[in-house]
Amino acid sequence: MKKIRSIDDISILTGQVDHILTLFSGGLDSTYLLELLQGRGVKVTALAIDMGDGIDNSLLTHIANHYGVDLIVVDGRQTFIEHSVISAIQAQAMYLGDYPVSSSLSRPVIVKHAVEVAKRLNCGAIIHTANQSQNSLRRLNGAIERSDFEGFYGSPYEYSAITRDEKIASLSLSGLFEFQNRNVSGDSNLWCREFESGVLDNPENFHLCESLFHWSAWNPKYQLVDQNHQIAITFQKGIPVKLNDQPMTLSNMVAFLNKHVGSYQIGRYIGFDHLDADEKVLEIREAPAACTLITAYRHLETAVLETNVLQMKAQQSLAWTNEAVEGRWGSTLQQAAQAFIEHTAQLVTGTVRFSLMQGQLFMNSIEADQARYLTDRDAWEVQIAFERSQRSIATDDYSLQLAETA
Repeated sequence: MKKIRSIDDISILTGQVDHILTLFSGGLDSTYLLELLQGRGVKVTALAIDMGDGIDNSLLTHIANHYGVDLIVVDGRQTFIEHSVISAIQAQAMYLGDYPVSSSLSRPVIVKHAVEVAKRLNCGAIIHTANQSQNSLRRLNGAIERSDFEGFYGSPYEYSAITRDEKIASLSLSGLFEFQNRNVSGDSNLWCREFESGVLDNPENFHLCESLFHWSAWNPKYQLVDQNHQIAITFQKGIPVKLNDQPMTLSNMVAFLNKHVGSYQIGRYIGFDHLDADEKVLEIREAPAACTLITAYRHLETAVLETNVLQMKAQQSLAWTNEAVEGRWGSTLQQAAQAFIEHTAQLVTGTVRFSLMQGQLFMNSIEADQARYLTDRDAWEVQIAFERSQRSIATDDYSLQLAETA
């Protein structure tokens, strides 16, 4: 047995390995896993990976010390940008066109770092905490299966279902009271913050707390008054390189857009995600930077690419996104789609400017290199009519056909 699927599997596992690596966020599920591993006579290292929405080192250290486990924090932000975010912008990676995919993008990066740490520490197992109502289960397992890790892996929550209330009660008895007021499950990175479960369980009757939103909360303090509530994004061969005409790294640009575009309540999403057997679960997201960059890219590529190329590119984007959502990173299909998308991205150069209003991002100008759009429609009409009129009736194709028929 290599796959961990239940709490009973942990009992078997601890008799076969000396060192376990757990994926640790400081959340309810990953903390309860440390509770399950306590006192089993095996060394445990908790790995937290900073994906760009901040790491609460004091909380992580407090929990790790509580259980006497080692804590390692790895910075995964740049890897995430290079591996996932650029591709997601170019692929217009939206789940069924509803919202930007996010956790799907982070899983291969998390697993990459986890496998590296597990090998360095000679860990015999990598354990995460996704359950059957979370798509991360197949995405994390799939990414590990595609790596060269040869140890045990998986989640004990796959076949052992424990309610949030039961976990909270158990942790409280252990002396950890931080989880008593947590009423949703969250996952966040520099690209998106998303929430599910708890008070969001039932789509027919759920409570959406305004306090969930950190980026997309109305906040005049961060609104771009000096820029007349406008923002400009410049792309060079498909890569965002300038913000308001100033060079900026993509990581800094994403942070700026989340803070300032989000202050207009732009970038909120609500929709369903599907599980293995196509059951649907409700999820809430905020992603102001993703909203801005994906929208800007779409306008710019539409301005420079032929319509038939855009139609084919939409199919490739859908294929790329579906493979990411299903955790099939690096599949033949995704690599082929990626090649097509990267090729078309070479033509996507220019600047898109937006006006920002409450809850709305509205394009007010576009300047594209190699643009296919008309800038003076009347002048074009006059010119094209003149050019196309320079033929005689004798050489007109239709007249020649009539002559041949006669």
